Amino acid sequence: MDRILAQFFDWELIAESLPGVLRGFRTNLTLMVVAELCVLVWALVLALLRGLPGRAAAPLRWFAIGYIDFFRGLPALVVIYLVGFGLPQTGVAPFSEMSLYQLAVVALTLVYGAYVAEVYRAGIESVHWSQTAASRSLGLSSTKTMRFVVLPQAVRRVIPPLLNDFIGLQKDTALVGIIGVAEGFRRAQIFAGSRFNASSYVGLALCFVVITIPLARFTDYLIRRDQQRTLAAG
Repeated sequence: MDRILAQFFDWELIAESLPGVLRGFRTNLTLMVVAELCVLVWALVLALLRGLPGRAAAPLRWFAIGYIDFFRGLPALVVIYLVGFGLPQTGVAPFSEMSLYQLAVVALTLVYGAYVAEVYRAGIESVHWSQTAASRSLGLSSTKTMRFVVLPQAVRRVIPPLLNDFIGLQKDTALVGIIGVAEGFRRAQIFAGSRFNASSYVGLALCFVVITIPLARFTDYLIRRDQQRTLAAG
């Protein structure tokens, strides 16, 4: 037991590694925020493409379906590796000119865009058809109906599951260290390799827990509030 405690919970080493780990963890946090903003936009585009009606829009629907199925089937680590090491070697602009940080944002956006698009789609489909029918009867076009009637209700309903996805995204930012981004895990790994001790990983784990647990509790609060509103309306 003493050896286990010394290997993982050497508080002197945790304190020594913490400044560097915190600098790296700030990269995780900024990466999370930037990727989340990109994911929200890209996923909404995918969800809208998948819901386009008519035969003329069939290629766009199939593109959205294929994209979502493909990237939901790939491990995030594989996508990060392919984007981080593969795209720059193609020499194709702008990927060949991107920094590792930017490539990490692209990879996370590709992966989580597929998941969040399905969350958006579930929210859109949860809006009763009578809302659309009433809007069209008032003279609104399909585009305006989606923009002013359906989407505001759909987004409000999917905020809790969106937060769940973003908790996962926040944790997966630790994977970008594989392409050389100096985030928290990479810095903890360097320190652990120099001291032959895993306590720096524990320090990083505490940093993630401090962020993820409040987000999880806030998500639970939103879910309970939504359930109470639904019961009150019923």
